[in-house]
Amino acid sequence: MDSQTAIVLFNLGGPDDLASVEPFLVNLFRDREIIQLPGGAALQPLMARLIAKMRGRSVRNNYRWIGGGSPQLRITREQAHALEDRLNAGAGGSHNYRVFIAMRYTRPSAHDALTEIAAAGIRRIVTLTLFPHWSKATTGSSRREFDRTLASPAWQRARFDITHIEHYADNPLYLDAVAATVRSAWNDIPAERRARTVILFSAHGLPQRFIDEGAPYVDHINATRFGVLERLNVPNRQLLAFQSRTGPVKWIGPGTEEVLAELGDAGVADVLIVPLSFVSDHIETLYEVDMLFADAARAAGITGYSRPPALNTLPVFIEALAGLVHDKLGTPVDRRGMGPAWKPEFATAGAA
Repeated sequence: MDSQTAIVLFNLGGPDDLASVEPFLVNLFRDREIIQLPGGAALQPLMARLIAKMRGRSVRNNYRWIGGGSPQLRITREQAHALEDRLNAGAGGSHNYRVFIAMRYTRPSAHDALTEIAAAGIRRIVTLTLFPHWSKATTGSSRREFDRTLASPAWQRARFDITHIEHYADNPLYLDAVAATVRSAWNDIPAERRARTVILFSAHGLPQRFIDEGAPYVDHINATRFGVLERLNVPNRQLLAFQSRTGPVKWIGPGTEEVLAELGDAGVADVLIVPLSFVSDHIETLYEVDMLFADAARAAGITGYSRPPALNTLPVFIEALAGLVHDKLGTPVDRRGMGPAWKPEFATAGAA
């Protein structure tokens, strides 16, 4: 239908089960635009397979700890369904929007999404990244793969009208959503321990060369961090660190585990760790933050360690995504029927 609009959610992807771990790693490490392995472009696929084979066992063990696979596709589908319902709410029974998924390193791929969109007769497309902070390793890579797919012979005759939403680090509703999750975790900390709790924001790491090339990623992370702190309005000490730093390259820092060790050495006993750059639960939250960093915190003497829930399908986050689409298309936002619950209220610093 010409009147319909397709929304394509960009996400990284992850192995659905343990058997899918090595194929996922191969796809990840063969992306030379992001990871430049020794031997040049010609040897990159071979090197990717060797690294996937060497790292396969340990990575499988990590996924085994979180249930045997990544929940990212399931949660992304739930986000897609929630966004589609929200976009079509109040439309008088019409179904003007359909939401599709394009994972970067697993399926459904950009090709899969375009195949479904074309079969539905939809011509207008809005791509919407699930990475709020732009980097070439995430949204940039997904966008390039989407463009490469469009340039393939299969789509030469397609006449799609395409626009892109590539970041939203300072979007007010997105900030409201993150702050709401942090406030929820804050309120769960015993009242007598809140004043001494350090808020540690942990963002996904990037190679330093990406920042040197002009990537706005750290600026975007800080826009989110300070926007959340403004909404929280608490006087506590807060820090920024970076996680998921692997490989023999220079990474932006400091590392999250290093900061936890330093806090423990300084006598800090309570930390609220806030994962940034993630809008759903997956290996970086469920294993790295909840298990690996929790162990590091305990080893450092930190006895109070917690994190907020992930955004996942939090209504205000879905509302933020819907608002981004409406803003891009210049269409009105209908919030009838949402009630007061869509907009979180933030307690003051001394509230329970």
